[in-house]
Amino acid sequence: MLLDIYQVDAFASRLFEGNPAAVCPLGAWLDDALLQAIAAENNLSETAFFVGDGDHYQLRWFTPEVEVDLCGHATLATAWVLFKELGVDAEVLYFATRSGELRVRRDGELLALDFPAKSPSPCVPPANLLPALGLEQAEVLLTDDYVVVVDDEARVAALQPDFSALRGLPARGVVVTARGSRFDFVSRWFGPDTGIFEDPVTGSAHTSLTPLWVERLGRNPLRAEQGGARKGQLHCELRGDRVIISGRAVLYLKGSIHLPD
Repeated sequence: MLLDIYQVDAFASRLFEGNPAAVCPLGAWLDDALLQAIAAENNLSETAFFVGDGDHYQLRWFTPEVEVDLCGHATLATAWVLFKELGVDAEVLYFATRSGELRVRRDGELLALDFPAKSPSPCVPPANLLPALGLEQAEVLLTDDYVVVVDDEARVAALQPDFSALRGLPARGVVVTARGSRFDFVSRWFGPDTGIFEDPVTGSAHTSLTPLWVERLGRNPLRAEQGGARKGQLHCELRGDRVIISGRAVLYLKGSIHLPD
């Protein structure tokens, strides 16, 4: 059995930037263990699988180790494949996911993701969180991730986390963020419990970062950059209880997965 596969650099305007995701269109759902095995073999931060359902699509995301509830960059990559490679003639795509219905629309040269907003709340961090990041003091908030706010974007760039010490935290991962100079804010995201030490660009983290920085900077929309050695750019806008996260994508490869009958 052959499956089509595409690898797309999401939140990137040229190759080898942003966050690579694999996208696999399916005629019907395969066994979960097989989906997980494909994602592990791809060894990217996310592999997206989708099945057409009328004018909607069922969409799931897998890291090399687990299925996740929400992934922004792989959703962007999936929309890019549907629009650019599969020729879907629509202005808006509708995805049924574990996080509810998600929408992606064309916005000029950008693709705009419509996700639920999540406002982070102050919390008492686990004792090992800041030491694992090499930080003595920082503000810590919580949504799906621990959101660590520092006072200088250079501190974000210089982070060298102890990933073994970040394992077992009672949250999906950790995002460290600061006000930016070229961009409104910058961030890096770490999630060893999901099988991803560092995710270059995490669209879902911006469902929390956008409300935070819109409130603190007093403007909307915002431009953001995420990543360490590899970076990507996002346009973020808070609209009521939704966050619109927009970006570009670039095709890296397309081919076939050869599965046993």
